[in-house]
Amino acid sequence: MSKRVAFNVGLIGYGYWGPNLARNFARHQYCRIKRIADIDDRRRQVANASYPDAEIVSDPSQVTKAPDIDIVVIATPVSTHYALTMESIEHGKHVWIEKPMTATSIQAEKIVDLAERKKKVVVVDHTLLFTSAVRKIKMLIDSAELGDIYYYDSVRVNLGLFQHDVNVIWDLAPHDLSIIDHVIAEKPTAIVAHGMDHFGRRLVDVAYVTIYFSNNMIAHLNMNWLSPVKIRRTVIGGQKKMLLWDDLRADDKLRIYDKGVDIINKEGIYDLMVEYRSGDMFAPRIENTEALKEETDYFIKCITDNKKAINDAQAGLRVVKLLEASDTSLNNGRPISL
Repeated sequence: MSKRVAFNVGLIGYGYWGPNLARNFARHQYCRIKRIADIDDRRRQVANASYPDAEIVSDPSQVTKAPDIDIVVIATPVSTHYALTMESIEHGKHVWIEKPMTATSIQAEKIVDLAERKKKVVVVDHTLLFTSAVRKIKMLIDSAELGDIYYYDSVRVNLGLFQHDVNVIWDLAPHDLSIIDHVIAEKPTAIVAHGMDHFGRRLVDVAYVTIYFSNNMIAHLNMNWLSPVKIRRTVIGGQKKMLLWDDLRADDKLRIYDKGVDIINKEGIYDLMVEYRSGDMFAPRIENTEALKEETDYFIKCITDNKKAINDAQAGLRVVKLLEASDTSLNNGRPISL
């Protein structure tokens, strides 16, 4: 059966993540990879070998300004996102932007405004929102099965990959910040960040970020490019139940624990009685689907159905604001009100 092409896709950047994006858009029934741009000749050769029917170019404007391109997919360093996105929207394109959305919140706000005026769908590649695990976590929180959320604790560490234009917070925190923004109803009130630059690059490579919320909830993110092991583990503690999400496990990635603490007497500090609850653990069934495939399908559906995306430019802006605040806290060592 021939593909029903509705959208010509132009991809800018065929480095680490670009091939994954190209593969998922190429397989979509309504998309065709029309053009791929990369400034590196070696990457262009790789792209040409994988997509011989696509036009391979070095100039991004042959994508952003091209009248035969409907969707622009940007997989380039964050410093380039703003200019490429604005030019694409101005020329009538829908846009997919690699995370983080932009280098500043002012840039992100301008993209939000332009996308709304031009009525174009702009999404940020917050891929983890489309994992079966995060979808299940949101369902558990929305249904109050966990009860009131007390804390969100994440460890996201590995050896490398060192980025040349952003620190470890801007590289790794968008994953958790986008998840928190999506699954936690309460909004953050303050953020504090600590980190160290061990190689004189003026980019911290080990960092700890704490986020405070108005309902006494707290989130803590541990990010590290210097870990001897790779860990992707999140614990969410609730009033009723707690969960552990270990994204690197082959099975049972998500485990729910019927454990907690009950206060049975609040009459005076000396009469405080604490009862520990320890029940069963169960691992809910998690669909084995590729998150990036789910995300590309969702993006195209948002375009065809004129639907607001959960990972739209507004969501990207909220994440960038938290990243900016973490940088401010790194500089002065104090919590930053949000």
